[in-house]
Amino acid sequence: MSKILVTGGAGFIGSHIVDALITQGDDVVIVDNLVTGKKENINPRAKFVEMDINDPAIKNLFATEKFDFVFHLAAQMDVRKSVENPIFDAQTNILGGINILENCKNFGVKKIIFSSTGGATYGEADIVPTPEDYPQWPLSPYGISKVAFEKYVFYYHQVFGLKYVILRYGNIYGPRQNAQGEAGVVAIFINKILHGDQPIINGDGRQTRDYIFVADVVRANLLALKTERVDIYNIGTGVQTDVNEIFNLINANLNNQAKEIHGEGKLGEQRVSCLDASKIKRDLGWEPEVSIDLGIKQTVEWFRNRLSQI
Repeated sequence: MSKILVTGGAGFIGSHIVDALITQGDDVVIVDNLVTGKKENINPRAKFVEMDINDPAIKNLFATEKFDFVFHLAAQMDVRKSVENPIFDAQTNILGGINILENCKNFGVKKIIFSSTGGATYGEADIVPTPEDYPQWPLSPYGISKVAFEKYVFYYHQVFGLKYVILRYGNIYGPRQNAQGEAGVVAIFINKILHGDQPIINGDGRQTRDYIFVADVVRANLLALKTERVDIYNIGTGVQTDVNEIFNLINANLNNQAKEIHGEGKLGEQRVSCLDASKIKRDLGWEPEVSIDLGIKQTVEWFRNRLSQI
């Protein structure tokens, strides 16, 4: 049994990772400021500390708990908010992250698993699906902050011996995804249709993303915990799906209640994002198992059940 810290463990992805760690018998502590995380996501068998990752007092938690491993997911995750307020984005994603790394170094943490982004770091890539060694030229402050923190993680490994695995995610969707704030299009569309509102597809809807189901992401994190490798891995399907197809899949699962309506395109929105995940398949044996059809169906069911319980 390991003692593990999960920052952002009350959030969409973090809470699923917490559940999996507890299931395999680990002792888990969650740090979350609940700005986007939710108390209802918190596993009752985890210790929960409401705290911001920038708080200097987090060192007391590291000193007391003596963590073996850290999963770092706490972040400012909204690309548009990062454009509106790049200073806040950097304060959270870079300075808050450095606060975690300093405490990992000072209190003997063996390894950090960092949730980065593949969708936002490569920009408009010429190679699709895009591999890990493709040049990173992000088109948002959010993407820039993630790339910058990856470099800090590498520095702490090289200089202080802190092991790491960096996971660059595609567009994650699934149960517990927040339908407000930093939400992805899957959660937004499902929530709107269930509430009788009209989803609006930005532009022509042909912008593509690599949609990856949250359970597949959790499996990648567990493999990252167990491996002795120190490396960076894309986590995606290698398949492009456009927004129109996502809308139609969701709408079909909800008895075609909504019309397909398009609005203005978003200025500067990336047209194509798709990840080559062959490296992690080769090194760790991971590959996605949940198809987009099944993943959408399970996500719709979760939102529908949640609505019926309110």
